[in-house]
Order: sequence, then structure tokens, then C-alpha cells
Amino acid sequence: MESRSGRRLGPEPRRGARGRLGSQPPRGGGSRRRPQPARCPDGDEDGVDRISGLPDDLIREVLVRLRCTSAAARTSVLSSRWRGLWRHLPDLYFRGISPDALRDALAQVACSELSVLDINTTDPRGWCLNLLSAAGAFSLLRTAARLAPEEFIATLGVSIKDETFVVPSFHRAKSIKLRVSNFYYPPPLAVGGEFPVLERLSIAECHFNIADLISQCPGLRVLEVVGRDYDIIRVHSATLEELIVDNRSDLGGIDIITPKLKVLTLATNASSDFSMSFSAPIVEDLSCECSFGGLVRIDGFWSLRHLNLWMEEGVYILLLCILSMASDPHALNLQEIAQLPNISVLELYIGTYGHVYGATVFNLLGIYTDIQKLKLVLQRDASFDKACPSNCPCAQPHNWRSQNISLTALKVVEIEYFRGSSHEIDFLKLLFRCVPLMERVTVKPCPDILPSFRACKEICNIFKANPSVKCYVYDSSGKKVPYARSAYASRCNWKSCPRTFVL
Repeated sequence: MESRSGRRLGPEPRRGARGRLGSQPPRGGGSRRRPQPARCPDGDEDGVDRISGLPDDLIREVLVRLRCTSAAARTSVLSSRWRGLWRHLPDLYFRGISPDALRDALAQVACSELSVLDINTTDPRGWCLNLLSAAGAFSLLRTAARLAPEEFIATLGVSIKDETFVVPSFHRAKSIKLRVSNFYYPPPLAVGGEFPVLERLSIAECHFNIADLISQCPGLRVLEVVGRDYDIIRVHSATLEELIVDNRSDLGGIDIITPKLKVLTLATNASSDFSMSFSAPIVEDLSCECSFGGLVRIDGFWSLRHLNLWMEEGVYILLLCILSMASDPHALNLQEIAQLPNISVLELYIGTYGHVYGATVFNLLGIYTDIQKLKLVLQRDASFDKACPSNCPCAQPHNWRSQNISLTALKVVEIEYFRGSSHEIDFLKLLFRCVPLMERVTVKPCPDILPSFRACKEICNIFKANPSVKCYVYDSSGKKVPYARSAYASRCNWKSCPRTFVL
């Protein structure tokens, strides 16, 4: 090969199979050296195994922080001296491990008393690796109980059809969290002894007698129950401070007598014979959600769908979702199902569908006489809203407009999606007449159907006749303003009423 100057060049280097340059040495001769890794300036060069020299207590502290026993066992590759140290850890976590492998691992544990034992026979997706029989589950739990953990967590997959899932006694356990995934349905659970120092208990997907279980836990402070197929949840406890119940099927009833209870969280569906009794005089944080599916009637015409009860700033708030749909003639009345505490705030979400609601609202106000604030949300559907017949039971008793009851506790009223029909105007008039200490009223019209000229004029007259009450409206720009500074008060011809007004 020649250059342009005619000088002859050396032979072209040959290329390998992958197009790389061949093994010709670089110019200058000698072989190519691999780059040497940079030395750590603080590293040791004497070859001493510094890891193996760590104290056992420090090594165990490192392994505990892994929160995975399998990972702790694999650290033996760092040093032969670490091999088997996991057996002496006070906190053991076995997750995603088959029941047989779990039994073998538990048999190797050297500690006679553990701080934490967490066993899980499901994979990260929650699928069961192997299903345990009732006897197999009891054997596994008994092996765990022999290690005497203070905190025990178990997530097990079982295949139990007609047998009882028995939990042995954990004499040192202060906290137990048990999750059972059964191939069929929640298995019945029984306890095989007392839990003398147990303070926190959480059980999911098991069916058991809560009262019997509580009797075996004399020091129980926190109880969480998640599952279904409970006939009644009865909790009578002198020590319980927190109760959480999440029931996914129809519940027959709730009976709670807990003088020290401070926190109650309840979510359930109610059966046709549902009843609720509640006594917790010092409760501070309460949240109850019950779905009734039309099994409870109010005044014989309205159907109760949902009941929510919670606390804010030390007062009870009751929310009722009511529909104007025919209820089961054998359904229970609201007063029969619930013995509720003194309610300070009542929120009513009423699906009116064109029906008269005034009589029912005043009936509820007569039942819960301690109500200080009423929030009324009128849920409407134009496709269903039709004028009800003159003999419709929704307006019973027929003399509801002339009632003369004194609601001395009520001070604040908010009404949303107000249309201004004749029976709604009558309801507003009755409110002002029966609430002598009213402080503030807010009315928000339905956005799709504006009040008529007559309704606007009547609302303004009601507000003007009660100057001691703070009446708020929304002007045409959507800004909330006091009635005295609104277009209602300034316009005298009443022909240009604001298109929206809100309490």
C-alpha cells in the first residue's frame, strides 16, 4: 500500500470476526496493560479481614436492620464468621417463604425469647405459596409460640373448609397481627389459651366470637377486626381504648360498652335486623359508616341508605343519606336501630325526586333535640323529579306546616340546591318560626333550575323579617355576601333578582 507521496506503508492490520482490530501490538512495542483500579486512600493493604473482627453485638445490630432473615443469612458470603448469626437475632422476618421451609428455619432459631417474629407464606403479589390445613396452621403457630415473641405478625394461606382455625397461646406477646387467606371462606377461629399480656390484636379474614376472644385478653387496649360474616359485634371491655371494625358483609348488630374507649372506627353493611347500642363516655375520635340498602325506613316513606357518625372538635356529627323510594314494609325504623349519643350537627342528603321533605326533616329535628347546626343537601335528578300526587305520604302529617315546636339548640342552617317551590318556602318559614335563637342561615339554589320571581321575593321577605339573623346569599358573580349588601336588598322592583343565592 502506498501513500500519495509514493512512500510504501506497512501491511493493513487484519480485523477479527466482530470487526475489532486484531492482536497487533501498539506502536512502540510491549503488551497493552489493563487499567488498575484506583486505591482507596483509607484502605488497608495488609490483607486483614476487618469485617470478621467486628464485635458480635455490632454484627447482630447490622443484621437486624435488614428486616429480612433471608438477607441476613446470605451475608455469610462476607465472612465465614457471620454464618449462622441470623439464628441469634432478636427480630426475625420470614417473608415469601413456603410453610415447609419456614418450619425448618424456625427450628434453627437459637433465641428462646424473640422481640419480633414476622412470618409470611405468600409471595409479594399476595398469592399463597402453599395452602396449610387446619392442623398444619396450628402446628406452625405453635412452633412460633415456643419462640415467645413480644410482637408476632403472621400472614398465612390456608385451605380450611369445615374445621376450626385454632390459635395457640402466646404468653409473652404484647402485639399480634394475624392475616388469613382461605381458599374457601373466612374460617372459624378459636383461641387455645389466654394471652395474659396482649395489648394490641389485629385479626383479618377470620370468623370468631369477639366476646370470647376479649375474655382471653385481660389487658387488651387495641382491637382491629377485618372480615365478614359476623352476626353481631359485641365488645364489652373495661380496658379497650381503640376499636377498629371493617366488616364487608351484612352485620346483625353492634353492642359496644367500653368505658375507656377513646378511638372507634367502624365500617359495615347492615342486615334487616340490624341494631346498634353504643356506650363510650370518653371517646375522642369516632368514625362510623353503615350502609343499609333501604332496609331502614324513616317516617314510613323515606328509605335510609347510609348513616355516618363521626366527631370533630369534641362534637358528634350525624350524616343521613335518604331516598324517596318505597322501603320494605317490614323494615325497621331509624329510632329502633340506633341509640346514638347527643348529636350536635345533622347533615341530611335527601334524594327528593319531587317529593315534600319538610315533615321528615322536622321529625328528625324533634328526635335529635341537641342539634346546633343543620346542613340540608337536596340531591335532585331531573329525569325523576315529578310533582307527587296530592295524597302522597311524603307530606304526612298534613299539618306539618303549622307545627309549633321550639328548637332552642339550633343556631345555624345551611340549605343547598334549593329550588324555591311552594313547600320549600313553607319549610323555610317554619324554620324561622321554630328556631328562636337562629344566628345564621344560608340558602343555595339549584344551579340548573333557578327560583321563580315569586320565590325570590318570598325569600327576601323572610330574610327582611328576621334582621337579627345573619342571612347570606351568593350574588350573580358567585361571591358570597351578606344579604344586607346583596342585590336582594338594593333592588326594589324585584324583577332582576340574583340568579343564585347561597347561605
